[in-house]
Amino acid sequence: MRETRKDRATSAKAEADNDLPGAWVAYGTLLQHLRKRAELNQQALGEAIGYSLEQVASVEQGRRPAKEAFTEAADRVLDARGVLEVLQPGVDRAKLPRFFRNFATIEAEVLSRFSYDPLLVPGLLQTEAYARAVFAGHCPPFSEEIVDRHTEARLGRQKLLTRDPMAELSFIIGEEALRNPTGGAAVMREQWQHLLEVGTLRNVEVQVMPDRSGFHTGLDGPYVLIETKELRRLGYIESQEIGCIVSDPADVSGFALRYGKLRSQALNARESARLIERLVGET
Repeated sequence: MRETRKDRATSAKAEADNDLPGAWVAYGTLLQHLRKRAELNQQALGEAIGYSLEQVASVEQGRRPAKEAFTEAADRVLDARGVLEVLQPGVDRAKLPRFFRNFATIEAEVLSRFSYDPLLVPGLLQTEAYARAVFAGHCPPFSEEIVDRHTEARLGRQKLLTRDPMAELSFIIGEEALRNPTGGAAVMREQWQHLLEVGTLRNVEVQVMPDRSGFHTGLDGPYVLIETKELRRLGYIESQEIGCIVSDPADVSGFALRYGKLRSQALNARESARLIERLVGET
């Protein structure tokens, strides 16, 4: 029996529904329950919180993630007493690429995070324009909706920089990442200035690994070393949209040893700030 176009469309829709992040579906189910308890239809809820009927329906169906402003307004109008707000971090993490979500969950609560990034400014330090340029260059191309979603999620991760209690954060960035004009001159100038501002935070240290520094322990590629709230150390490596959490103590110990050497081989924080200031002055 031949499959009709309608059958294929139904099958595709079912497959897409099954691929929806569980956090969005759970949030949407709860939102619908709270709305019905308040005896509001989707149109009335949308009008009360400043969103369209279509937006409310998409969130309830788990097809669109709720933004923080949506959640705050819905929680207030539906007298949810913070129930929706509790789900927001999970909704935000589900906006991230699938391969990165497990690490992002751990990252949000770390005591310390040390990273080496030779080719791109690390995501936790990216401006919105820089992050958008990175996602817009994805191959195969992302839709505008996906670019927006991933950019928003990346910026959301940056709460770690100012979280209370503070996490100890160290970033070593390759000079090539700072000189490569990702997004163009204006985007890079804003990015450099942002790095200088973030570098003044008491819990953040930004170092630059100079070009032509010869052999150093970061030439094998980028990596992250973290300490969890349970005082457990883990590593994370990523390449070509494949991420791997490293838990073997011997491997993690090697990460820590190499990172210690990297910190000594890179410019110190003050020298790094002066280099970035020179880049700003050259534009």
